[in-house]
Amino acid sequence: MGKETRRIKLAETAGFCFGVDRAVRMTYELVAQGRRVCTLGPLIHNPQVVEDLRQKGVGVIESPEQASADATVIIRAHGVPESTVQKLEAAGVAYVDATCPFVQKIHRIVAQPCDAVLIAGDAKHPEVQGICGHCTAPSIVFENHAALEKILTEEADISKKEIIFVAQTTFSVEEWIFCKKIIKKHCTNAKVFDTICNATQLRQSEAAALAAESDAMLVIGGRHSSNTAKLCAVCRAHCPTYLIEQAAELHGMDFSGCSCIGVTAGASTPAGIIKEVLKTMSEIVGTNSVELEKTAEVAVAEEVKKAEPAKSIDEMDFSEALEESLKSMSTDQKVKGVVMGFSPTEIQVDIGRKHAGFVPLDEYSNDPTADPQKELKVGDEIDLIIMKTNDAEGTVMLSKKRCDAAQAWDDIIEAETEGTIFEGTVTEVIKGGVIVVTKGIRVFVPASLATESKNQPLEDLLRTKVRLRIIEVNKQRRRAVGSIKAVLKEERKEKADAFWASAQVGQIYEGTVKSLTSYGAFVDIGGVDGMVHISELSWKRIKHPSDVLKVGDVVEVYIKALDDEKKKISLGYKKAEDNPWEILRRDYPVDSVVEAEIVGMTTFGAFARVIPGIDGLIHISQIANRHIEKPQDALTIGEKVKVKITAIDFDKKRVSLSIRALLDPMEKDAEEATEEAAEEAPVEE
Repeated sequence: MGKETRRIKLAETAGFCFGVDRAVRMTYELVAQGRRVCTLGPLIHNPQVVEDLRQKGVGVIESPEQASADATVIIRAHGVPESTVQKLEAAGVAYVDATCPFVQKIHRIVAQPCDAVLIAGDAKHPEVQGICGHCTAPSIVFENHAALEKILTEEADISKKEIIFVAQTTFSVEEWIFCKKIIKKHCTNAKVFDTICNATQLRQSEAAALAAESDAMLVIGGRHSSNTAKLCAVCRAHCPTYLIEQAAELHGMDFSGCSCIGVTAGASTPAGIIKEVLKTMSEIVGTNSVELEKTAEVAVAEEVKKAEPAKSIDEMDFSEALEESLKSMSTDQKVKGVVMGFSPTEIQVDIGRKHAGFVPLDEYSNDPTADPQKELKVGDEIDLIIMKTNDAEGTVMLSKKRCDAAQAWDDIIEAETEGTIFEGTVTEVIKGGVIVVTKGIRVFVPASLATESKNQPLEDLLRTKVRLRIIEVNKQRRRAVGSIKAVLKEERKEKADAFWASAQVGQIYEGTVKSLTSYGAFVDIGGVDGMVHISELSWKRIKHPSDVLKVGDVVEVYIKALDDEKKKISLGYKKAEDNPWEILRRDYPVDSVVEAEIVGMTTFGAFARVIPGIDGLIHISQIANRHIEKPQDALTIGEKVKVKITAIDFDKKRVSLSIRALLDPMEKDAEEATEEAAEEAPVEE
């Protein structure tokens, strides 16, 4: 007859929760820095950890007043009332807040305006006392659903008030369900927040399921720990349950009648103690008769070297099985993590296991400008890849950046056949093309496929955002080739189709000057190019379009003519209101006096510039009061003179001017009289 086989099964989420692990790590880090450290109350409900810290010089104080001036005070994961923090700050004491992010969330909730706060939990527990210290309204603590029923029944008026309901993070999940039913029955104006830690919920449900199939349960944890006490209560409902703090307590226990022994651990239990308990259990029940089942990290790995035959449990001792099982959290394994908090160097996450997860900031994103504290909040779920597991410290280093890249590569492969368009940034200009980074993946784009125009320099694309399509993937070498031009052509065609479907003469557009020729300028008006003839660029004569525009200018143009068959568009640039003849009509009527510049001479007069674009004629008879042989006798080119507008012919575009009309009439009469007298004087023989 063969040996009786006994099984030891460890719950998946046994051991340190994230909040406790964070507080312990922060304390040990401060000690390693050589700082004098003390904790406000025992750091965690585990005497072994507290004793180890004491031996390293970490003291325990009960109030801020007991802190020495040179000490750094650790606020434990349970949190403290707001008044305690104020006392620390008033005394100028340095402190580090290690309050669990889940507890901090409750503090923010109970600080909201309301008529009363009802808290499900143990009124003597430091976490609950801390929560009460953050309430802005009267608070009432109840320990179970029966106590809540009594409160709401005896104080009938409270049920009509605006009440906030929260629960201690380690409160019984089953009890909280009953409490919510009572709240729903009695209260019409209540805000109920499910504040039981997700790790607590998972831990309790796993413990209950494990106890239901076990002959006995071992619960490892501090006797003063609330969450450990809850685990015991959950397990005792299904089978005999034993609470121990360390492996030495196992000696003398009898498990001879048990074929399956379940093991779980409270949130304040270090991984080292759990491992020691399991090793001792193997010795008590017999090494060769222990079957270790995989239920979590500390279970036989099913994935260890699948290609090679693994040792059976009967061929390895318990310690080998334990160490081998820890490899189940292999690198490159994808997991989901819940954001629990931030530090200057990392993001703390809960991955639903006893190991505390953290994401170094340089493993968050490929984008160097990404800020996780702005993009994430506590409670967000993110996809991660395991990079390294440290069983000695009970930590797992994870990467979001690499997980994103792995998913992006899968998307790239799929995009080759589906034609998906990606957005990315041009990060390099290399020989033969450019490199575009999209979702952390480097994609090569040949020069011929990087721009719409062959003449466009590749350097213009550097550090710009582009859209591209994947046209080739080499899975073995993990290389991808893309085309920016293909997307640009498609986008341009879509814009052109939309333009011709709605374009009409007279419509106004804002466009960009694409190129200049001797006869005009080509303007992109949103996916299509139109031409502005040189004669349409200015009301005055110009030698070249560059006298008015340059490539890249953003201009306002309007459609003068459309040729649907040839797909040609004639554009106008100069505006009617800028027509100098319209300005003359509006601002310079006949008899206006203006200062004009002499710009030309003829035998019959001089031309003067009235306004830019319009020159008027001063007839030789209108230049002076005296007789002159030619205009040069009285005027010079560039000279500015006052003239009177005597006539305007808008049809023939002619303006008549006179200087003589502005001269003194007395001078004019005297000069004329002198000339007449000279003509009448007798002539001597």
